[in-house]
Amino acid sequence: MDVETLQTLLGQIAVTKVVAVGDVMVDRFVYGVVDRISAEAPIPIMHRSGENVMLGAAGNVARNVAALGGQVALVGVIGQDSAGVEALQLVGEDAGVEGFLITDPGRPTTVKTRYVSAGQQLLRVDTESNAPIAGQVEDRLVRTIRDVARGARAILLSDYGKGVVTPAVIDACLQAAQAENIALIVDSKARGFARYGAADIIKPNAAELAHATDLPTATDTEIEAALMKALSLNDCRAILVTRAAKGMTFADRGAPPRHFRRRAPEVFDTSGAGDTALAALGAAIAAGAETDHAIETALVASSVAVGKAGTATVAPDELIEAERTTHRANSNGKVATSSGMAGAVFRWRARGLRIGFTNGCFDILHPGHVAYLNQARSWCDRLIVGINTDASVRILKGPDRPVNGLAARAAVLAGLSCVDLVVPFDEETPEKLIIKARPDILIKGGDYRLEDIVGYGFVTSYGGDVRLASFVDGHSTTATIRKLSEQQ
Repeated sequence: MDVETLQTLLGQIAVTKVVAVGDVMVDRFVYGVVDRISAEAPIPIMHRSGENVMLGAAGNVARNVAALGGQVALVGVIGQDSAGVEALQLVGEDAGVEGFLITDPGRPTTVKTRYVSAGQQLLRVDTESNAPIAGQVEDRLVRTIRDVARGARAILLSDYGKGVVTPAVIDACLQAAQAENIALIVDSKARGFARYGAADIIKPNAAELAHATDLPTATDTEIEAALMKALSLNDCRAILVTRAAKGMTFADRGAPPRHFRRRAPEVFDTSGAGDTALAALGAAIAAGAETDHAIETALVASSVAVGKAGTATVAPDELIEAERTTHRANSNGKVATSSGMAGAVFRWRARGLRIGFTNGCFDILHPGHVAYLNQARSWCDRLIVGINTDASVRILKGPDRPVNGLAARAAVLAGLSCVDLVVPFDEETPEKLIIKARPDILIKGGDYRLEDIVGYGFVTSYGGDVRLASFVDGHSTTATIRKLSEQQ
């Protein structure tokens, strides 16, 4: 996803409302310094220096939606205790979160207290009850879900197994989502996913998927098999598994699993990263994003969150900067030799992806080029662009060309989200590259005849497709150069 698309999406999130339902916790982080071991037992003595308190679980999902600019109704249960009062205060401090927290006198508010020194957790102490809510508390929660879902664009269900997400609560979420024609997205710690019925997306991590399917989930192949089994065992529409440094993998019914990668972030603290991913995914879908863009938003948001201490939120400007940084790095990595291209093609083809190829000089990139490349990319899963080297351009265009050198032209092409790989070639034609790539679809501009396109005979010989892309009138490199000359 390019930065402009992300900025547009964040603007749409700002006028979107979602509902976060589920287990609400208070996350307490106690910080200090350890400089000696106790004489009473072989344990460290920590000198307390400070404390941070924030909402966790469904509360953290709500905080993250609000941090992205969205409006969120938080529905959950607290105890009639000091931690419950603290939870209400924390909700009141966040302008983007409207709290609908129901008090259950018979249970404590869930609290996780972590003791941290030098960036490392020494101990976590949990106060909780896993008993299912029932009676009037459950009835009130069900009614609240139905009420607050009106006008929302998505429901995010956070099930940490603390007793709040009962069958009646799940059914209320399913009915509300159906009534409002909105998505229900579930983050589940449960061993199986069948209890969530026809939820739109279930979002486990790799370990949770392994528990739910009794299959290994270490490699891409294992993840794909586990996802296919999980879909066969449940009624949900799709499953998105988060895989830490390995990215995310999405499986939708009727389609092969798709892997989403990102350069592995520097991890400081993973607390709440799954909540951040759920919030970003749900907010993006609620704002009308395509599924791929929503997943990419969740991936970048969680990568920012793990670089922070504690149960962190992510702001829009942090997402944009992270995407800009990755975009710059990815642009450099998208320029390859013919051998590098062959390796990429092998990996893409192993995943069942449709590979496209086009080529050109792309001396001064203009809107016509961009429209042409976008159309080419719409016909395939991965687009390779062969680009003439400077010597090759001079042969074709004359001694005064190119205006921009190969490095500059390749960098600009690589910066386009519709381009997956840029491969320079020295020859007058890209025939050698086409033979090496063996693309599923070969694309050239509409000013060619199909049979005159270099590579036409080769690609059609094995059943490949050759297409002509449309040109945008009024744009050409030659015309731009002529205009600049006339102005001098």
